[in-house]
Amino acid sequence: MLAVINYGVFFGLVVVHTILAAVMTRFFRLRLDTQAGWIGYSLGLLPIAFFLSTLVVTGALGLGPNLGSPLVVFAILIGLPVALGMTIDLLYVAQPEDVELPQRQ
Repeated sequence: MLAVINYGVFFGLVVVHTILAAVMTRFFRLRLDTQAGWIGYSLGLLPIAFFLSTLVVTGALGLGPNLGSPLVVFAILIGLPVALGMTIDLLYVAQPEDVELPQRQ
């Protein structure tokens, strides 16, 4: 039963990281006025945030399966969600030029 809970937490963390990556990438694309600034922020801030949440969930709380290698954990819990989240935002959401933002006062 404990293994089922550990794998559930693991896959839940992957899903939450992917959703957060898509939302944060979208936020950076909409709010930054540069051509490629959102790429730097997405590739710089997302892994840091995901690393901290991974440390809290798998380290401090002790949840999640033993994957054997820190590199595997990094690739699955940080690299995969960043890549999937950015892909979801780039391919399946309307371009920022097509989105109407409210005027600043």
